[in-house]
Amino acid sequence: MTGWRGLITLAAALMAMPLPAAADYSLINMTRGVTESSEQIFGLHMTIFTITVVIGIGVFGAMFYSIFRHRKSRGVKPATFHHSTAVEIVWTVIPLGILVAMAVPATMVLVDFEDTSDTEMTVKVTGYQWFWGYEYMDEDVQFLSRLDQDSDRARQLGSEIQPASVPDYLQNVDQRLVLPVDTRIKFQITGADVIHSWWVPDLGWKRDAIPGFVNETWTEIKEPGVYRGRCAELCGRDHGFMPIVIEAVEPDEFDRWLAERHGGEDAAATTADAEDTDAEAGDQLAAR
Repeated sequence: MTGWRGLITLAAALMAMPLPAAADYSLINMTRGVTESSEQIFGLHMTIFTITVVIGIGVFGAMFYSIFRHRKSRGVKPATFHHSTAVEIVWTVIPLGILVAMAVPATMVLVDFEDTSDTEMTVKVTGYQWFWGYEYMDEDVQFLSRLDQDSDRARQLGSEIQPASVPDYLQNVDQRLVLPVDTRIKFQITGADVIHSWWVPDLGWKRDAIPGFVNETWTEIKEPGVYRGRCAELCGRDHGFMPIVIEAVEPDEFDRWLAERHGGEDAAATTADAEDTDAEAGDQLAAR
């Protein structure tokens, strides 16, 4: 009896211990995210987690109570049970009902993921070994996004650069994917060589980038900010060195960014045309 009381006292003391006020529960729990979809998934996660905890407490509570209450040292004799059709029906129907109650809203969220209608813009994502390509399908803007140079130099064998001295080591890129907030965005995700997987936890989903296939989904970011992710499919030697960085901005700021991209590309095209013209003129002079 003393042993049981000691364990109960210890358990009560542990439960009464104050938790750190600034504890970061996101390290051990699913992130809430910044999209409507991620909020729905987080809500489903917490609901199902609560259901399983309640069931676990009930089942294990009954089991441990029975073990303690009917232990052999008390001289309790085991009862004799007989088949009961009613009990069989109850413990079949109740779990089935719980599973259906969890499956229906989860299925509705999955179906919503596949509905890419009514989107306001389209971004094509292409996975390469070992970087990402982005194309704004409606804006004629495209670029490649690679691991930033500081992280790339620091990760090399024999490098004298300390990784701790590099901001956002292995989590930064040379060109971010800039997206407007409060905008329904369609993603078309594919691969150019092997299978990759495009994953940003704060968006609440990930999609495989498969060569020859295009996986579609959508998102609508609610809050401006910088959101990071990475390839979630083992894709070769540098799989761990192809991060994803999204910069979500207000629509007006996104329009300015697009204008700057168009201006830069037009200037680069003009320079290239001028160089081609000079080269042709030089060839003509040489021919004379």
